[in-house]
Amino acid sequence: MQHIPTPHNATAGATPFSLSDAGLAECRAIMARYPEEFAKSALIPILHIAQTENDGWLSVPAMDAVAKLLGIQYIEVYEVATFYSMFNLSPVGKHVLEVCHTVPCMLRGADDVIAHIGKRLGIKPGETTKDGLFTLKAAECLGSCGTAPMLQCGAKYHEHLTIEKVDELIEKFRSGEKRNNYTDRIEA
Repeated sequence: MQHIPTPHNATAGATPFSLSDAGLAECRAIMARYPEEFAKSALIPILHIAQTENDGWLSVPAMDAVAKLLGIQYIEVYEVATFYSMFNLSPVGKHVLEVCHTVPCMLRGADDVIAHIGKRLGIKPGETTKDGLFTLKAAECLGSCGTAPMLQCGAKYHEHLTIEKVDELIEKFRSGEKRNNYTDRIEA
């Protein structure tokens, strides 16, 4: 195996990362909940903090900083960050629109929602608009099957979607409605 650097995962010449004082304090408070030998238990909430402080994505230097803070191997952080779809490994827009596309949502029109958002914003799933406002992601089950189709933006669910509701959401976000960061809900 060999690491193949891309503009977003390179280590040489990458922008350095360090947590803010407030972010570091929050991480230390989370770490204090666990015995020292189980520091890795704090990994997911700390990755959320690092992602929020790194403009919504986890660069290699951000993941390395988390590994150093927790005293674990870099690969242990990479394994978690690459496994969970809630972590972004490349830059994303201000508003990440994650549309569930598993069977219950698909049966209730998720594919139409994804196609509409893509056409409206001029992007495909995995892409970001040129103005940096929106990223569209097709997500695996977000656990809201009874309210399909749905999308998540930050920590907020938008359910029982119709094309009209999607258009209203896009306009709200475009006009500057504050997004909900993942750290708004971290209570781990």
